[in-house]
Amino acid sequence: MLKYFFIPIFILSSIFVFATTRDVNNKVVTLSRVIRVSLFLFAVLIIISVISLLVGPSHLGMIYLLKGLLSGIYSGDLSLISTEKTILFSIRLPRIIFAGIVGASLSAAGVVFQGLLRNPLADPYILGISGGAAVGAIIGIIAGASVIPFGIPGLAVSGALLTIALVYGIARTKKELHSTTLLLAGVIVNAFFSAVIMFLISTTSSKELRSAIFWLMGDLSLAEWNEVILTGFFLMIGFIVMYVYSRHLNLIVSGEETAMQLGVNVEQTKKILLLAASLVTGVAVSVSGTIGFVGLIIPHMMRMLLGSDHRLLLPASALFGGSFLIVADTLARTVTAPAELPVGVITAMCGAPYFIYLLRRRAV
Repeated sequence: MLKYFFIPIFILSSIFVFATTRDVNNKVVTLSRVIRVSLFLFAVLIIISVISLLVGPSHLGMIYLLKGLLSGIYSGDLSLISTEKTILFSIRLPRIIFAGIVGASLSAAGVVFQGLLRNPLADPYILGISGGAAVGAIIGIIAGASVIPFGIPGLAVSGALLTIALVYGIARTKKELHSTTLLLAGVIVNAFFSAVIMFLISTTSSKELRSAIFWLMGDLSLAEWNEVILTGFFLMIGFIVMYVYSRHLNLIVSGEETAMQLGVNVEQTKKILLLAASLVTGVAVSVSGTIGFVGLIIPHMMRMLLGSDHRLLLPASALFGGSFLIVADTLARTVTAPAELPVGVITAMCGAPYFIYLLRRRAV
């Protein structure tokens, strides 16, 4: 069942090794280079998605996939039976696309947060956004909001937006937004929400407790086309905004005074990028739970491999982050089949050792 999956694991492992053994590429970033790198990583994403579509507890080979794709063109004996079509296009396909979108969202947001805070250890959750979204989602789980369309995601997004406003309000001093103050405000707010989460879980019944804990560890099993469209829409809008300001972000990373001298409105750029990255993160977390290390490891790895120019780093991290989370989610739903693991368990098991290795390598 997992024989097909050695291919994407080999591809991702090769890129991992290449990223950790290669010095930062100092080539000038041009439009053609951005397109070439993006097309290569997009091809990797497509290959991994197709293989993931074939892997699962119910074994469906390549012939079933081809039949399903051709059934819309030809009729007759090429069409799949209803069970096979349901497995391929109603269960696996939306989940794979959903995992790719969530991975891309967290990775792109991680690039922006690491640039804004000028801290390679920053990730989409460092500003407390995941904590606020988790509080909203757990309140929804306890209150039974799952029976309402977009009930739990709606409460989670509300919690994320409230967190953004709270962190921004605490960090803003004299109409300025300092990176250090923003980071400390996020850590404080995140610690507070962690305490609220523990309180809610300790007063929850056993059935609701399991759902809450599973959500906190990351859960893509309930992916439906509504969530795919919602998350994909916010990713598209947020990514466009972040990419438009990628050159300004390059200048801010090199020094705020230099950026101002070159005509960049630093405070306005910070606000726009912070809002875009936070909104993308909040929406992703609201429908997938808290999936750690994706927004931390992937931007860091792509920066080592491709350099720190955000015009290339943003699309590369988004595409590779999508591929990484698709692999992680496929492992989560197949390793212990028919049972499933939370995808956050897989990302943590992969991300934590890799990050420790990076820290030790830098210390040498």
